[in-house]
Amino acid sequence: MSHSNHLLLVSQNFESQIESLSDRCEIHRYYNAEDKEALINDIGDKIRVVGTNGHDGCSRELMDQLPNLEMIGCYGVGYDAIDIEAAREKGIRVTNTPDVLSDAVAELTLGLMIALARQIPQSDQFVRNNEWSPSNGYPLTAELTGKTAGILGLGRIGKEVARRLQAMKMRVIYHGRNHQLDEPYVYYSDLTEMAAASDWLIVIMPGDPGTEKIVSEPVLKALGSKGNLVNVARGSLIDEEAMVDLLQAGELGGAALDVFAKEPAVPDALKTMSNVVLSPHAGSATVKTRAGMGALAISNILAHLDGKPLITQVV
Repeated sequence: MSHSNHLLLVSQNFESQIESLSDRCEIHRYYNAEDKEALINDIGDKIRVVGTNGHDGCSRELMDQLPNLEMIGCYGVGYDAIDIEAAREKGIRVTNTPDVLSDAVAELTLGLMIALARQIPQSDQFVRNNEWSPSNGYPLTAELTGKTAGILGLGRIGKEVARRLQAMKMRVIYHGRNHQLDEPYVYYSDLTEMAAASDWLIVIMPGDPGTEKIVSEPVLKALGSKGNLVNVARGSLIDEEAMVDLLQAGELGGAALDVFAKEPAVPDALKTMSNVVLSPHAGSATVKTRAGMGALAISNILAHLDGKPLITQVV
């Protein structure tokens, strides 16, 4: 069937629900094309919509090659890999998929914290390796109760994390662009000061050029040798090299990381540290949440094609 609507898939995330679009669009798969340049030369002027994610994004260069592009649908809440300035200049609409992933990311955040504090990965191996015996129990570990959690970025996900941490009887403080007067948590206008007051520093803010390495070496040093870092946002927010150095030197207590600066590459040094828990950017990676993200991303695209208001418009 020939369609007047042409969709370019920059990422494969839409594939599981592609039938919702195939009746309305001619689908072109950029993400696995052997010759991407030839594909764009062939169909670039036909593309009205791009489907992408927060990692693959959509560059100004690609937009320049799609002269009739009207919309970019992003599968994910983060859209830092999309050139938003270029989209605005060109009048291209951009959507993302907020809210539907907040619970899943908040759950993983808490899970990473418990895994690090209670040394669950090591305890698991202790049992599997038959080291447990009547005379050899696993060493005592830490707990979250009574500790202070400093949240960097009290947005949708940050608030869900805060609610869960309160259930764990933790004290919650936060730093962000604005003091949210309707929230019950103590606000710190200075990130370094908040880190110094925290047992746990939890990074949940969006990544963009203005926030690159916002968790700097001074911030990490303020968190200190008994403090723990959690990152479920973007690897670019952390000075990763400084973090590794401080962990190795014992000047940072521990880290639980779901994201990294150059994914899927992970610094080898982190893989050998017992005070580090690693996760493969899996914050939203549950069956229910990914289905919800896909449905919302596709609903935004269909709304655009039907001339209806976009559901979650960024630009």
